[in-house]
Amino acid sequence: MPFFKRSIDQIEAFRISPSDSNYFAILADRQAGECASVAVIEIFAVGGRTPPNTHQAADELFFVLSGEGVAWCDGERTTLKKGDALLVKPGSEHVVENTGAGKLYTLTVMMPDEAFGALIRSGTPVVLDDEDRRVLCA
Repeated sequence: MPFFKRSIDQIEAFRISPSDSNYFAILADRQAGECASVAVIEIFAVGGRTPPNTHQAADELFFVLSGEGVAWCDGERTTLKKGDALLVKPGSEHVVENTGAGKLYTLTVMMPDEAFGALIRSGTPVVLDDEDRRVLCA
């Protein structure tokens, strides 16, 4: 098949660890679409953040759909707001944090996948709430 398509009702979401303050709605990965990269909507609770992490070979792109936050990459800080794109290069330790009054939503793409999709799917399923569905469909 030359393309892969799903509707909002078919999108699966997961929280990697029960203590994580962010979760992921999977748009495409190796399992969904047989994609060599992974594309998700990453959703951060108020005050939520990623743990410090580094990718050996993957570029990671964050595009802010809604909300505001900050990112630290190798000790450097930058603010994030709707419409901003942040590309983190391989080997850079980084953290993204929600600093806004509401949830932070980013389109997050890891190229190549570097097993990120499998890591996400190893977590606990999450049901997208009305706000999540509204932002994803905006």
